[in-house]
Amino acid sequence: MYALAVRRDFIARHFLFGGNWGPENLPNSHHYIIELQLEGVELDPHGFLVDILEVENHLDEVVDYYRDQLLNEKPEFAGLNPSIENFARILATTLNGHIRARNICVIRLVLWEHENAWASFSISR
Repeated sequence: MYALAVRRDFIARHFLFGGNWGPENLPNSHHYIIELQLEGVELDPHGFLVDILEVENHLDEVVDYYRDQLLNEKPEFAGLNPSIENFARILATTLNGHIRARNICVIRLVLWEHENAWASFSISR
């Protein structure tokens, strides 16, 4: 199986609710690193798994939407804690809707909240 990954980083803010998580209960910033991993069995006629420029454009659009924003104010987080788990799922689902390559069978998104903590979400197609 072939795999390709693209990374971006950005800063966004959030706060957690429903529990006692100390400073995380107050608005705070994280320097997120997002890694989008795509897997497939076959390459396209040009020898590529996917057009990397197209993937980078989609990733840039999604990152720009969240950059310097308070995640709690985004409609997709209504009623949800903006945990890295929920955020990874939202990002993966959004990007899955944009990537049209038919030979991609797995989309996996890894989201780092800081150097010691990450969450991922995978979608089989």
